[in-house]
Amino acid sequence: MAFNIENFRARTLPEGGARPALFEVIIPGWPGSSPQAEQDFRFHCRTTSLPASSISAVDVPYFGREMKVAGDRSYMDWNVSILHDETYNVRNSMEAWHTGLNQHIENLPSQGVTSSPSSYKKDAIVIHYGREGLEIARYTMVGIFPLSISQMGLDWESKSQVMQFDVDFSIDYWLPFDENGAGDSNVAVVNEGGRNSSL
Repeated sequence: MAFNIENFRARTLPEGGARPALFEVIIPGWPGSSPQAEQDFRFHCRTTSLPASSISAVDVPYFGREMKVAGDRSYMDWNVSILHDETYNVRNSMEAWHTGLNQHIENLPSQGVTSSPSSYKKDAIVIHYGREGLEIARYTMVGIFPLSISQMGLDWESKSQVMQFDVDFSIDYWLPFDENGAGDSNVAVVNEGGRNSSL
């Protein structure tokens, strides 16, 4: 019976529900990064989202009526929010990646960045953990590069706050990871102390 609370208890959230705070994001080897910046990013990336996509509907007219068929898939931009510290490691590295696409003075890419997308696009991994510390989901964000880096406000009245900034990425597509490795990128991940860690 639908109104029986015991039926609901028996079938709902057996593990207590997935928690949005148990995640990390890894972007290995982005242009302009350093090993320290990449490690800092893993700990300072405080918000993101599991990926979204949509499939359009194509209208096919017939005798004044329309039938809908599945169209093409499109992917929305992907966003992260990053805690900022006084080393500027992550901010400077993200700015270097962004500047490499088109320099501030010269209307050209930086040295080492060419018209080939492979010179500036990278893959990112979003890992979601369960409450016991084990990986429960992983998504690979394929072919990302930064579209915009947000401002960071400075204000005499703002105190006892940690600064942060947002980065919006373009994304070619995303792939879910399954037990057989299908959909995973070639980014190596190993288990370290019960958690997954980038090599």
